[in-house]
Amino acid sequence: MKIMKKSQKPMNTLERQKKIERRAKRAFALFACMVLSMAVMIVPAFAADDPLQIVENLSEFIFSLIRAIGLILLGFGILQLGLSLKSHDPSQRANGMLTIAGGIVITFTKEILTLITGG
Repeated sequence: MKIMKKSQKPMNTLERQKKIERRAKRAFALFACMVLSMAVMIVPAFAADDPLQIVENLSEFIFSLIRAIGLILLGFGILQLGLSLKSHDPSQRANGMLTIAGGIVITFTKEILTLITGG
């Protein structure tokens, strides 16, 4: 016989059935999420013959992500500068200028690195 706390009432069959149904629903939801996530994450791999081509493709992808982040920062800096001109806030104007400068540098990172390395 199980030892129960005094505040706990014994569960009748209807409560047990509901508890089992809730557990089954949770287990099914977890299983469905796992199957769906595995189906979504399957990606066909198209491998190139040349290993240098793979590295070049990865490099292009990373630099395109960096360029997108730089353009977002550039747009935010322009927005911040415009709002500072409207509100006559010099500290926000300085932050806007710095954000614009950072966005330009991040946007043209690949070209800057190409100029530095000479190739």
